[in-house]
Amino acid sequence: METALKDLEDIPWRELQDSTGTATAIPSLLTALTSGDEATAFSALARLRQRICQYGFVVDQATAATVPFLWELAQLPQVACRVQILRLLKNIADARQWESTAMAYPKLLNRREDYVGWERAARRAVRDHRESIPRLLAEPDKEVVRATRELASALTD
Repeated sequence: METALKDLEDIPWRELQDSTGTATAIPSLLTALTSGDEATAFSALARLRQRICQYGFVVDQATAATVPFLWELAQLPQVACRVQILRLLKNIADARQWESTAMAYPKLLNRREDYVGWERAARRAVRDHRESIPRLLAEPDKEVVRATRELASALTD
């Protein structure tokens, strides 16, 4: 069996930014999600959410790089917070804070181009892994199926 999150070290986390600054804590937070301890997993997810999708709608540079690992974790039955991970992926797929602001205030687009690009890259990263949806819809866990349906609905536009 392959090790979960085996490609974490391939990402230059030190060069990426999250809502707190450098994204170096993201690998340890992702790894904590695989912990057998529910409290540890849920705490790590809350901290991760704060870093990559603050307030449930503001994404950062490191978000797109984190998304494939979230998809991977959502498919592992031993991960305690799978439903919450799927909801986080939906939040990321729905994120349009910077894009909406730039459209309403066009002068900001020039100064906030990076933010709009990060947002688009994060949404694209969620869509790029949607081939996992059928497998998640076949799960016996009804909450996982419900969260997957909500995520799939967000990806239909």
